[in-house]
Amino acid sequence: MKKYSLISLLALASLSAQAEGYQVNTFSPKQEGMGHVGVAMKLGAESNIFNPAAVAFSNKTLELSAGVSAISALGSCTYEGKKYETDNGVSTPFNVSAAFRIYDNLYAGLSLYTPYGSSINWGENWPGAILNQSVDLKVFTVQPTVSWRVLPNLSVGAGLMIGWGSVDLNKGLVTPESFDRFLPIAGMLSGTQMPSTIGNVVPASVNLTGDTQLALGFNVGVMYDINTRWTVGVSYRSKMNMKVKKGIARVSYAANDKISQELLGGSLDLLNSTNFAAEMPCPYVLTFGVSYKPIDKLILAFDAQLNGWSAYKQLDIEFDNLAEYDQHLTKKYKDAWTFHLGGQYSLTERLDLRAGVMLDLSPVNREYYNPETPGMTKIEPSVGLSFRPMPQLSIDFAFMYVFGTGADGVVGSYDNLLAKKANPALDQLAQARPELAPVVAGLKMPETGEFKADYMTRALIPAIGVSYSF
Repeated sequence: MKKYSLISLLALASLSAQAEGYQVNTFSPKQEGMGHVGVAMKLGAESNIFNPAAVAFSNKTLELSAGVSAISALGSCTYEGKKYETDNGVSTPFNVSAAFRIYDNLYAGLSLYTPYGSSINWGENWPGAILNQSVDLKVFTVQPTVSWRVLPNLSVGAGLMIGWGSVDLNKGLVTPESFDRFLPIAGMLSGTQMPSTIGNVVPASVNLTGDTQLALGFNVGVMYDINTRWTVGVSYRSKMNMKVKKGIARVSYAANDKISQELLGGSLDLLNSTNFAAEMPCPYVLTFGVSYKPIDKLILAFDAQLNGWSAYKQLDIEFDNLAEYDQHLTKKYKDAWTFHLGGQYSLTERLDLRAGVMLDLSPVNREYYNPETPGMTKIEPSVGLSFRPMPQLSIDFAFMYVFGTGADGVVGSYDNLLAKKANPALDQLAQARPELAPVVAGLKMPETGEFKADYMTRALIPAIGVSYSF
């Protein structure tokens, strides 16, 4: 079983990169329209997420807001001169926030939002299926918040983050090329005639599903009005560790292909009765922000956001009652910055216009690349507007375009499952029949493989929201 459980462990490694590739920056349709900036802005209930300190600058008794985005992402891969594209569903991260006054300088709030989550689907039989076929990751956070205005121009705030999520991942266990090379070996070892090829069909795949336990973290912030024109803010969302404790593995085989199940099923099917546990860090986010009002109708803002991905050095995986199979897979991510720049102009008392841009630098180590979320630096321009049919009610629209700068010539490595099965058997055959040693030497398979390709990603993110206050 050890030979095959190692392959499923490699599949689990893609749990984490999904968070990097689509770290969700859609906490507010208003702010999405101006580059998702907001740490030094007074956003009412939505500041629960951006900077808890800002909530106390409100002059409202109650504020409510809700929004949803629709992420339509397209990934492409060019391998050996041929282009392959993903067939993704639409992800819908959302946010709901409320804030209410306790005293004039003390507010409390509550938010529910999705800091990480997306989906990607390359298909079952594309050339990189050994690294990933599809993945669907969702992470949710609920955050109660308290905000205190210590001085007329200074406030502090803090919130408790409670997170949970789920993962559903599919990947190939054996490449068609390695299986074709294994067929004559299996025929020699068994003394039976085998077909010459399986074609381009992935012989065996694994599905990994699991729900995470509750994870705890905190969100704290400070805001200071330098004067009536300039405001600065700092916020810090702590790291949370998302743990899958009782994940389920399910193995499947190529449709209408009995040979792959006959040759592989005896060992691979053991995975169906094994639970796995894995741990994935959601990194800390430290953001410095400044906003400036050159005139009363215009506000400009800039945020510099440091994402603490260096916490993700390896992926730890454990099997129930199988401690000898525990794995610690190297990832070596690095900390990465995201920069936000945006502006809002109040065209009339009822209409606000917004525009912005976000630059998201990738933390992915190119030596450990995986296509479940093609990691690369992204440039993300956006526009938006708010319309107020009445003073208390705002209807918000935004649109963001995600442009990946590309990742060329990156390599994803994988273990060759069949080499772990065939090579020891061939060695035994050569020892038993020395006259076959030259033939056996030519049949031995490499124990690792590489998938070298060029990647690109794009995404369209429309958003709509509504807010009400009195």
